[in-house]
Amino acid sequence: MWRQIVGDCSTVWIVAEITRAASENEAWEILKSAHGLIGNGGQCEQIHFICTKSDPSDNRDIKNKEAKKEVTSEFRELNESLSDHFSGDCFKVFTVSAEEFLERKGVKEDVNEIAKLQDFLQNCNDCHSETCNYVTGACGILSLIEGARRRREGVGKADDVCKVLEKNMREQLNTVKTAVEEATKDFEQCLAEGIKNFITSEKKLKTFLDRKEPSFFSILVAVVKKDGIHTTKCGEQIDLNMMLASCLTDSIDKKFRETFPNDIKCGSFKGVISRFSLGTNSLIQKYNDVELQLIFLQTQEDKMKAQMEKFILKQKKKIYTSLTETVKENMTKCYIEAKKIEGDGALENMRKTIERHVYSNKKMYEEAKKTMLMKMDALKKVMLYTLQKIMKEAIEFSLKTAAYSLPDVSEYLETLTTHYNQLQGGQDEEMLQQ
Repeated sequence: MWRQIVGDCSTVWIVAEITRAASENEAWEILKSAHGLIGNGGQCEQIHFICTKSDPSDNRDIKNKEAKKEVTSEFRELNESLSDHFSGDCFKVFTVSAEEFLERKGVKEDVNEIAKLQDFLQNCNDCHSETCNYVTGACGILSLIEGARRRREGVGKADDVCKVLEKNMREQLNTVKTAVEEATKDFEQCLAEGIKNFITSEKKLKTFLDRKEPSFFSILVAVVKKDGIHTTKCGEQIDLNMMLASCLTDSIDKKFRETFPNDIKCGSFKGVISRFSLGTNSLIQKYNDVELQLIFLQTQEDKMKAQMEKFILKQKKKIYTSLTETVKENMTKCYIEAKKIEGDGALENMRKTIERHVYSNKKMYEEAKKTMLMKMDALKKVMLYTLQKIMKEAIEFSLKTAAYSLPDVSEYLETLTTHYNQLQGGQDEEMLQQ
């Protein structure tokens, strides 16, 4: 259940008592085994390690600093193998004392950091940005109405502007197409190398199957019953499908994070969507007769880019996990067969059944590669279709639609523009504070 949820989390919290924070093996094991689900296969931007029971004491400051240092050191060591999923500055450590915080007596934020976590949660619920987006949209609509009303009076050079905008749109769409195709080509090359190194995945599988502990038979039975995925009583995370697909995922991890950063502000495909522009700002200076219509187009463009980045973030998770999912589909027959094995020598027969299936089905790596590349191509087509459709409709709606009996909304537009500028100013101040 948690696997389905964690992939949609922008921040992951790990909680442990301060006395054993760095040595909390289960927490590190979960992070290690789930890195693909929250990194390239998810949307995690930050990982917070929260050390609890940092209660008042004479040497509290020293204990907090030591705990933070030990936990950070542990993560850095772990991140050497996970660096293709997470940036170095994504990890933060907090020390908290719930008992002290609830008493509300002389709580120092630099020692008991619950207040900092509260601020973080408040910022996650970004009402300011939602309000700003709403006001921006309203400004755009009123700009369109007022611009159309003025155009009815005979002002403007709409046809000339349309030609320029449509030309700019074609050029921008071609830039997006090129960026996605280049990324797809890079992935194809990486995956080809990954397939050549399939032996690394099979070595991991053999190491797992050759385990000698007495409880291994019951572990393997549980693994095949659950389609290759099992968590032991000790908290060990086992995923044979991910293990087998690792030769592919490892080959693309670095390039994948560069192409699809979890921080939306960085922009997918090296920022090609965030740079997408019809050039309305420069056109306003040249064609001030249709300034308001161009302002409307700008708001539609900004709205479309924000929606597109969210869509890409959602799709990239499906693209990345498709590698493991394809392997899982190919292993299903094997798991069904292994479940039926009973009696003397069942453990050895299970081992041989799994090994034999993997060795005779190396085509699954090619299938996984093909599936991922098909999903990349599908993403490209949807992106281009959506960008063209939305912006073409916006151009036609704002500059080609005849205006009939439209009200005078100039006063409302002026008021809303003032509110918009105030909101933008507040947003700039927040960014400076951060």
